[in-house]
Amino acid sequence: MLKNDQLDQWDRENFFHPSTHLAQHARGESPTRIVTGGSGCHIEDRDGNRLLDAFAGLYCVNVGYGREEIADAIAAQAKELAYYHSYVGHGTEASIKLSKMILDRAPEGMSKVYFGLGGSDANETNVKLIWYYNNILGRPEKKKIISRWRGYHGSGLVTGSLTGLELFHKKFDLPLAQVIHTDAPYYFRRPDADMSEEQFTGHLVAELEALIDREGADTIAAFIGEPVLGTGGIVPPPAGYWEAVQAVLKKHDILLVADEVVTGFGRLGTMFGSDHYSIKPDLITIAKGLTSAYAPLSGSIVGDKMWKVLEQGTDENGPIGHGWTYSAHPIGAAAGIANLKLIDDLNLVQNAGEVGAHLNAAMKDALGDHPHVGDIRGDGMLCAVEFVKDRESRAFFDASEKIGPQVAAALLSEGVIGRAMPQGDILGFAPPFCLTKPEAEEVAQKTAKAVASVLG
Repeated sequence: MLKNDQLDQWDRENFFHPSTHLAQHARGESPTRIVTGGSGCHIEDRDGNRLLDAFAGLYCVNVGYGREEIADAIAAQAKELAYYHSYVGHGTEASIKLSKMILDRAPEGMSKVYFGLGGSDANETNVKLIWYYNNILGRPEKKKIISRWRGYHGSGLVTGSLTGLELFHKKFDLPLAQVIHTDAPYYFRRPDADMSEEQFTGHLVAELEALIDREGADTIAAFIGEPVLGTGGIVPPPAGYWEAVQAVLKKHDILLVADEVVTGFGRLGTMFGSDHYSIKPDLITIAKGLTSAYAPLSGSIVGDKMWKVLEQGTDENGPIGHGWTYSAHPIGAAAGIANLKLIDDLNLVQNAGEVGAHLNAAMKDALGDHPHVGDIRGDGMLCAVEFVKDRESRAFFDASEKIGPQVAAALLSEGVIGRAMPQGDILGFAPPFCLTKPEAEEVAQKTAKAVASVLG
């Protein structure tokens, strides 16, 4: 296929790409991939390459590419009413209907949905609501948010602070003072190899209790966590973790925010990760899976307990001073309705659970005995392979060797997209929910081939 080299030039001269080595890209030292189409679990680029996208974009194209039902819903909404705001009680049929559809699927105890555009702004909303809540209750000192190292919650000022990854803090003057971090529930990287999962959970809870004691429970407003750590390494929690953490939070009257941007709407084989791990949150963050990324839309689902206080606050102080121009954008809402309907009609939540388990089993069969594979882990339609220099001692490669990126590049040459995760040599997978068992086996087999080409 003939390349449009002018498009490549314009890209380097004009386009500021996120999470990119800016200088290398501007100099032409790293490739530009211009994506032109997609169908099911595959994308195509302008060079004619057809690639199995085993990361669903950024864990977000959950129903797969090329779904005309969602495209048609977006087009119909744009023709009928492309935009109206949601301030001062205004709504559209799409935004109202989608709110009900979300709450019909949400865990018990949730009350209302506030819409934004992406996971970062949803978590910004959550923090503002938490601060407002405690001010209304006359607790102006109860404002700190506990996050976890290696957690990912966005890349704004507050949300980049919540994110517990070095890249999102370095040279940005983050984290902000109101955000504090506790240990990641990362069993493979436990401090003592002899610890059982239950013992590691006990260690994590003791560290959390010690943090709360040092800071003072009367200064801590909330704890935020992903049901499964996502960008920090695709790490399911150790046994008993969420039950134990929730007991600590309840004892100290600390709110719980479940960041379900990745896990919401089916990725773990349940509608929400909170259902999967028996989490009872006060706020739930949603985004990616809400529209399968066919249009930008996020949400903060507010629990009953918080909602009553928010109502009290407006009785005392007038209308709540929070809003985005594009909150509840009707085109995004129309995409969300069509997406959730498609998830139901195609039974994709069940498929995510079943084929995800098959993917994890196939990956273990293909790579479980490799001397440089330290861990293969996952849950639902999430899987990760972590590489080590020495398996017995859990010694890691030096970061300068870039083993993870090398394996990801080798896998791409085999026609499969996996993601090299930050802060470690970790290859992550989060395919669309429509992945088939033969496609799962292809991902595992080609990953094994890529690993062999880099590590022998």
